[in-house]
Amino acid sequence: MHGSRIAAVGHYQPAKILTNEDLAGLVDTSDEWIRSRVGIRTRHIAGPEEPVDELAAHAGGKALAAAGLTPDAIDLVLVATSTAIDRSPNMAARVAARLGIPSPSAMDINVVCAGFTHALATADHTVRAGAATRALVIGADKMSEVTDWTDRTSCVLTGDGAGAAVVEVCGPGEEAGIGPVLWGSVPEMGHAVRIEGTPPRFAQEGQSVYRWATTQLPPLARAACERAGLTPADLAGLVLHQANLRIIEPLAERIGAVNAVVARDVVDSGNTSAASIPMALSKLVERGELRSGDPVLLFGFGGNLSYAGQVVRCP
Repeated sequence: MHGSRIAAVGHYQPAKILTNEDLAGLVDTSDEWIRSRVGIRTRHIAGPEEPVDELAAHAGGKALAAAGLTPDAIDLVLVATSTAIDRSPNMAARVAARLGIPSPSAMDINVVCAGFTHALATADHTVRAGAATRALVIGADKMSEVTDWTDRTSCVLTGDGAGAAVVEVCGPGEEAGIGPVLWGSVPEMGHAVRIEGTPPRFAQEGQSVYRWATTQLPPLARAACERAGLTPADLAGLVLHQANLRIIEPLAERIGAVNAVVARDVVDSGNTSAASIPMALSKLVERGELRSGDPVLLFGFGGNLSYAGQVVRCP
């Protein structure tokens, strides 16, 4: 069994930008109130003509181009999303059709904000087992479609977007580029983050999530590093789920990643759920803030309360 690696990444966001000042015209809020509580300045919002699979396909197409691959090189498509309205065809099949990927295995994975790191681990395991040779792994969510735009506690958080990674088998003797996953959940706290109802609406218990994330996740993140044979101080990058800047900053400090570039894409993109980690990683790569081969901890957390993290080598 050979390991796998990330060959390339890509991301996509809709053109429309919603500012804090725009939100102040919708609900009783202000730029100062939003920044002081969640650290967000802007978020991108998809229009009614931009479904989740279109966002995902744009990001996937960019990752394929960055890897120098044609669609027929992919034999597995995984899309992490919690905002797919239709039951069938799933988002992965729709993305494969949009990109012209012939006869892949195509599956959706719904672990909300931890969806991408779950999907990445699934792709790694599948490639290691020899059931696939090259996978397109995408996190995509259209959170604006499940947001109550009259609720000032939740509408200030959410944005839309997609991020993607091409995962491929390592060659003989090549070091694995995706480390062992550490994953789990706290199902009895599933009520803390919800997308429920008809029509579905996003809601969360902010204080419960904050306390859980800042106290329970640091030792789990350190354990994910240990599984990769590293310490937090060895990390060149730290990409946590972009939920809230007031969660990301204390988490980064408590994990002990003192030498790492910490992703803060939430400031400009809001909480994009499953899209947040691959999108933030892709931007760090695009800006040259991470170099090829750098060890980066990806750690998703949120709905269910689920979590999954692994150290990857930057493409």
